[in-house]
Amino acid sequence: MNKHNRFLTTHIGSLPRREELMQIMFAREDGIPLDLEAVEQKVAEEVAYVAGRQIKAGVDIVNDGEMSKPSYATYVKDRLNGFGGTGNSFMFQDIEAYPSTKAKVFADPGRKHRKTPACNGPVSMRDVEAPTRDARRLKEAIKTNPPTGMFLSSASPGVTTFFFRNDYYPSHEDYVFAVAEALRHEYEAIVAAGMMLQIDCPDLAMGRHTQFANLGLRQFREQMELHVEALNRALVNIPAERVRMHLCWGNYPGPHHFDVPMADIIDIVWKAKPHAVLFEAANPRHAHEWALFDSVKVPEGKILVPGVIECQSNYIEHPELVAQRISRYANLVGRDNVMAAVDCGFSIHVGSGGVDPEVVWAKLESLAQGAAIASRKFWP
Repeated sequence: MNKHNRFLTTHIGSLPRREELMQIMFAREDGIPLDLEAVEQKVAEEVAYVAGRQIKAGVDIVNDGEMSKPSYATYVKDRLNGFGGTGNSFMFQDIEAYPSTKAKVFADPGRKHRKTPACNGPVSMRDVEAPTRDARRLKEAIKTNPPTGMFLSSASPGVTTFFFRNDYYPSHEDYVFAVAEALRHEYEAIVAAGMMLQIDCPDLAMGRHTQFANLGLRQFREQMELHVEALNRALVNIPAERVRMHLCWGNYPGPHHFDVPMADIIDIVWKAKPHAVLFEAANPRHAHEWALFDSVKVPEGKILVPGVIECQSNYIEHPELVAQRISRYANLVGRDNVMAAVDCGFSIHVGSGGVDPEVVWAKLESLAQGAAIASRKFWP
């Protein structure tokens, strides 16, 4: 039962960094010595800024904007042991036939600073206090104007194995379960700090045309099953209602015509422990998939959190369109089983993202306004 009697709003995690923090993050990735106390002070300032902007925009469940991280996934190299090999390279099947698009996708200014060293040793937790520091900054930032809820995000075991090539473990299965055991400590620290835990799982969708592009659908589904099993093992000590997961086909401005259909993977998605599933539902490749839930039943205890705002376009969605998108899902699965979000993060890697930062806040405001319109229809 939705005790708030309205549709709640949230987003996926990463928000644009302002210039000074961006340069600090680039320097840190490049190995330039920095004053750690000064860096901590700047990160805390930026968390306070983005938390305030989210609350002002009307977002209900807010986060730290991932201000402490170089990206939503590559940050794990700074918190785990075992990553010191040569850098990884990435293939996105959909852009290979479009060289001009590929050049643009790989031209974001942060890419040259991004470090993805291969796994060349046993994976274990090195800095379990890092998520506690993230939580402390966020709590400090919102204490005078608390939102409805807070979350912190963490990379899934599967997406970690995508970004960091395995040069140590005898098999992919051994590798992903070792990563799961290490990340279990981070997951539990986030929940222990009083935060909703969000697991970012692009491996469960984007993996079809990247990490496992050479596999057929059946073989990819087998890899999905393996990754879900590893994730569930990492979440063994956390109640399902304290975890949400983000399903993603890749947040980059490509054609996405190789994206695996939601219908082909949804049964495996349901097997993951988190109670809420956040997924892309506003962009042109996936906006039609709301109709899937006319025939697919949402399991008891699961909540749908569709993206009703795009994160690759400077168009500001009209609140009425946002309300329509929310209503489509609520009409199919019930008002209490729907929350509203954004397709993906606005700046998943420091320096990435094509949306004007000020437009980001306007889009989040439109999200809140649209949710209010939809709420009046379902809770008159």
